[in-house]
Amino acid sequence: MENLELNEISKQIQEYLIDAGINAHSANYLLLIFWILVTALIVWITNRITKHYLLRIVERLVYRTKSKYDDLLIKRQVLRRLTNILPMLVIYFMLDTIFSSLMGQTYVETVQRILSTTIVFVILWAFMALLGVVKDIYDTFPYAKDRPIKSVVQVIQIAASFIAVLGAISILFDIDVTNIMTGLGATAAILLLVFKDTILGFVAGIQLSANKMVSAGDWITMPTYKADGTVIDITLNTVKVQNWDKTITTIPTYKMVEDSFINWKGMEHSGGRRIKRSFNIDVRSVKFCSAEMLERFKNIRLLKDYIVQKEEELKIHNLHKEGESAMVSLANGRHLTNIGVLRKYLQEYLKEHPMISNEMTCMVRHLQPTEKGQPIEIYAFSKDQEWLNYESIQADIFDHILAVIEEFDLRIYQLPSGSDFHPMQSNLASLKQL
Repeated sequence: MENLELNEISKQIQEYLIDAGINAHSANYLLLIFWILVTALIVWITNRITKHYLLRIVERLVYRTKSKYDDLLIKRQVLRRLTNILPMLVIYFMLDTIFSSLMGQTYVETVQRILSTTIVFVILWAFMALLGVVKDIYDTFPYAKDRPIKSVVQVIQIAASFIAVLGAISILFDIDVTNIMTGLGATAAILLLVFKDTILGFVAGIQLSANKMVSAGDWITMPTYKADGTVIDITLNTVKVQNWDKTITTIPTYKMVEDSFINWKGMEHSGGRRIKRSFNIDVRSVKFCSAEMLERFKNIRLLKDYIVQKEEELKIHNLHKEGESAMVSLANGRHLTNIGVLRKYLQEYLKEHPMISNEMTCMVRHLQPTEKGQPIEIYAFSKDQEWLNYESIQADIFDHILAVIEEFDLRIYQLPSGSDFHPMQSNLASLKQL
């Protein structure tokens, strides 16, 4: 009915132009220009009403709801993108009702195909935004950090784009989709080669997410790629790591499954950060403790009870097991050593340290002796996991160890330096003068 009415109006305008002395050919062109202007005006009015009035009303209603999820539809502009379809539908309707008689059916069908193709891509554009809304909603849940879906969303986007392109080709060139798929079958091997990283990345992304191997915000170390820092983004093809020197390392996603890497998330969740560092004792300074040394050690608060208890224990043992031989030679019986007392002191020192966790492993142990002396290792866990604070706590502990070591008549081993040879050179120079 509407079609007949518009055609009737078109005929009346054309007759009026001919009656005004304009030839039929020119009148047809003028009529075409008139309807183009009318269509443009209707399109402008439709766009104005939908975007500046109806859409704003919908946005206000959405913002007034209690749920925050529907706000994401506005933030991601899903509805705004969909409103672009209405003006195109107006043009499509006008083409079918008016311009077919003025331009010819062939031209009208060509323009309609272009319009239909454009509508397909506008729908794809809105669908991409909708996927963003789904991802934003998913990211609000607590388990989203351990199981991100960004790579899955990207795969859906690629699949949707592929389907949209097939649909556009089918509409634009009037080709059956099945024929297009048949033609693509011959190029499947090439497509697999081109999208190899994408396919591997998708599979790897599922494995990383399902097994909770890595997520954004984790501190990872991957020596193969010289990566040591925080994961800032995980995509379909790459994992971006911001290193501690503020550089960014980009790692192919599938390499995170193929190669090994260290995820420090377990340490962060454990409540402590491991301190594992050693220092070397000059073995020539190791000796049995004399009576004078033991009396001196009793003045150290952390050792007083230990020394008293050990003296009594060793006295009873040596008296019953060794007899007088324990008094003849220190090789007989059991006796305290300065290095053993040092270990006990450090153990008690760490237990009292306010920033060392007593709920986790804490020990002072000997390592295998080397040509550089006897290594003694501190193995404990700092309560503070932040890098700067952790390094400060570790440094304070070893500052104290290096300063207190002489109280036990021990020496730290270090390789000779220039200052060590200087007295020797001075003595040699004096001898030469003599």
